[in-house]
Amino acid sequence: MSMTTIHPTAIIDPTADVHDSVEIGPYCVVGPDVRIGAGTILHNHVIVQANTAIGEDNEIYPFSVIGSDPQDRKFKGEEATCIIGDRNKIREHVTIHRGTANGGGVTRLGSDNLIMVAAHIAHDCSLGSDICIANQVMLAGHVRVEDGANIGGGAGVHHFATVGSCAFVGGLARITKDVPPFTIVEGNPAEVRAINVIAMSRRGYDASHIEAMKVAFRRLFRDNGASMSEKIVELRRTYASVPAVMRLCDALSATAIGVHGRARENARTDDKRSAGTHDSNE
Repeated sequence: MSMTTIHPTAIIDPTADVHDSVEIGPYCVVGPDVRIGAGTILHNHVIVQANTAIGEDNEIYPFSVIGSDPQDRKFKGEEATCIIGDRNKIREHVTIHRGTANGGGVTRLGSDNLIMVAAHIAHDCSLGSDICIANQVMLAGHVRVEDGANIGGGAGVHHFATVGSCAFVGGLARITKDVPPFTIVEGNPAEVRAINVIAMSRRGYDASHIEAMKVAFRRLFRDNGASMSEKIVELRRTYASVPAVMRLCDALSATAIGVHGRARENARTDDKRSAGTHDSNE
């Protein structure tokens, strides 16, 4: 480690593996079994507690706490990790906790994400890439956020919920069920309002496929008459060549067979699944 890039007030555990090009500012703490990749910057007062792998070219701002113990009453100090990809910007006061044995043992954040001030990513969450999480968003344990999603400030996402690819969640929304991919969800209770045309356009979806998604939205969420399952069967037949429509149908089908509108609830192993409760405070 080069002393020219690590401030003398920083505390680095001897078991940490820190690339020579990493910059670590004043009063940072890097704990045991932490690995930090090339080009990553830790501004002042950042804590990386333990058992965490941080990739290359990340920038972590003051008072963020990465890889700390989960806020889960079932956690008994078992081996658990936090894995962060490349080129993420993690702003001030963000907290990202390690996983638990009950949830697979890993909390994961992909690459090229912007995590804004005071957002919380709880134990066993799995976030993809190109995601924007705004100020003070609260992700409870076991939440999945797929590539290209955007969550507005102050939103709260229930444990085991999924926010689909290219979805937009409005600020202050209370998300208790899965958010379908490519949709805009807002309000309290949160409801699907439209297709996220802007996100689809930015990610290069063909205009004809975006139009097909608009039709699918109207049939699924606005038309009366047929049941949701019947509408999905019709859309699969009509738009079999449109991957986005198929992905939307897959997500809705998975949600329908989940518990309390959350497909990932089916992966739960604890005895509280049927009651929809959780030992975590998140």
